Amino acid sequence: MRFNVLEHELVPEHYLVPAEEEDKILKELGAKKENLPKIRKSDPVLRILERNYGHIPIGSLIKIVRKSPTAGRIVVYRVVVRD
Repeated sequence: MRFNVLEHELVPEHYLVPAEEEDKILKELGAKKENLPKIRKSDPVLRILERNYGHIPIGSLIKIVRKSPTAGRIVVYRVVVRD
């Protein structure tokens, strides 16, 4: 059995954003996908997410929820890119 990086206390929660919600999120952020930070297809977290969600295509949005001592919770987004 391999180690699941999402179970480590220092790795924030990661979720695949459904395709039908992407435009709404981008509009709220006032951004385009090409302006968002990237996450590589080979990232260990994406490998785990693909076990849960199935194939994740290039260009998909990943929602990351981080705990913050000052803000409580921070939500950021990444775009899946090729290696």
